[in-house]
Amino acid sequence: MLGSEIVKLSLEHLWLVAVAVIAATAIAAPTAVFLVRNAGMRRATLGIVNIIQTIPSLALFGFLLPLPLIGGVGRRTAILALILYALLPILRNTVVGILGVDAGVRESAIAMGMTDRQILRDVELPLALPTILAGIRTATVTTIGTATIAAAIGGGGLGTFVFRGIAMADTRTILAGAVPAAIMAITVDEVLEWVERRFSY
Repeated sequence: MLGSEIVKLSLEHLWLVAVAVIAATAIAAPTAVFLVRNAGMRRATLGIVNIIQTIPSLALFGFLLPLPLIGGVGRRTAILALILYALLPILRNTVVGILGVDAGVRESAIAMGMTDRQILRDVELPLALPTILAGIRTATVTTIGTATIAAAIGGGGLGTFVFRGIAMADTRTILAGAVPAAIMAITVDEVLEWVERRFSY
């Protein structure tokens, strides 16, 4: 019985993380391109995202609860909080990766008659990809840990065991949530590190 519940909550946990990281990447990628082209907005935007990252996770969940439309108890609020936490490493690494492309490479692309869109798609993003993947890897592993807090507001996942175990003062129940989450984080980190290495050559 416990084993089947561990599998169910592990899949639920993985789903929360996947949705949050995919959404954060979809937001961060175009935002990073905009910030690379608009240096004046870069520092302020990264500063705001950095401030969000420093808010304790449980406090952020609490701040979002009373907000109309996007707040409330449940997965929606949990996913929104996880997206906010995943944004910084992906956004920062994408900006750093694109800005890190050698100026001579850009000048060569311009000399070949490539448009800004073509330079971004065919030159900057491919060269920045290892750095971008490193940001996604960091965000994913961090989100796996943060997602355990989602259970505090009814978001589900492996944190359900952790909070249940705390309420019961039962170490075995706490470990039923903590150990699978740790294994998931290590496994995902190894897989994404392999992908990162593949694109680094």
